[in-house]
Amino acid sequence: MLRRKFMQQGLLASGALLTTSEMFASEKKNNTNQPLEEKPFHCNYGIHDGMFRNHAGNDFIDQIKFAYNLGFRAIEDNGMMNRSPEMQQKIGDTLEKLGMTMGVFVNVFDNWPLQTSMCSGKKEWRDKFIEYCKTSIDVAKRCRAKWITVVPGNYDRSLPEGIQTANVIETLRRGAEVLEPHGLVMVLEPLSDTPDLFLRHTDQTYAICKAVNSPACKILFDMYHMQRNEGNIISNINKVWDEIGYFQIGDNPGRKEPGTGEMNYHNIFKHIYNKGYKGVLGMEHGNALPGKEGELALVKAYRAADDFL
Repeated sequence: MLRRKFMQQGLLASGALLTTSEMFASEKKNNTNQPLEEKPFHCNYGIHDGMFRNHAGNDFIDQIKFAYNLGFRAIEDNGMMNRSPEMQQKIGDTLEKLGMTMGVFVNVFDNWPLQTSMCSGKKEWRDKFIEYCKTSIDVAKRCRAKWITVVPGNYDRSLPEGIQTANVIETLRRGAEVLEPHGLVMVLEPLSDTPDLFLRHTDQTYAICKAVNSPACKILFDMYHMQRNEGNIISNINKVWDEIGYFQIGDNPGRKEPGTGEMNYHNIFKHIYNKGYKGVLGMEHGNALPGKEGELALVKAYRAADDFL
């Protein structure tokens, strides 16, 4: 298929955002009357369901195809385990056909119960985690996933921190035994949502991954959360680089697209790219502006941050 840009040069004209119809009107279409795709980004940014709803509609498959034409080559979907097996398969088939990568989905052990914690070492929670790890294997096969987000949960205030750490390590080793033969990787995500969460810092996560000592257990370095908890993003990425399995994006404050907060994502993306990272960088954030204009502004922001070569 002949490939040509479907967007006019730049997403701004005289300071005003172009509508999709205006962008598409001046470009040739292929024989299916669909807009032809923009060049891929240098980094492999992964969109979320809803990110392009105003242009592509509510169907996630249509949003994936729309994002492909914008130059995105990956998705991630936190709620994949809660989708029907038929939809998981359909998403996976679509990604395979387009040559796109499936990023993380969340091991829903994180939601059982609301205050789930590996820290206690209780058998019921360890068994439940292993059960969900086994279930996630079939989900991953259907949607062509490799990475699965895992959050240990909240502190157990009745136990010393060292005992809790040992309990988390032991549970994760059990999970790694289940996932490793299938080439799957649980990525541990330190978070900033509340001080009650056990896993909050890069050095802590790094130590746990080293102790688990498995290719099936790596760090999910969510740059939004780490900016809030500790800052010094590039330096901390370097310190734990050999255990990072996945990145997520969000500017701070606000958790929106790059360029809407204090973080220099242009330099961060360039650094990650130059270090040789080829995986997905999940776009786990909202759109700063509403409607179609907000969606186009998001694309413009990623084009600007990705323009480092």
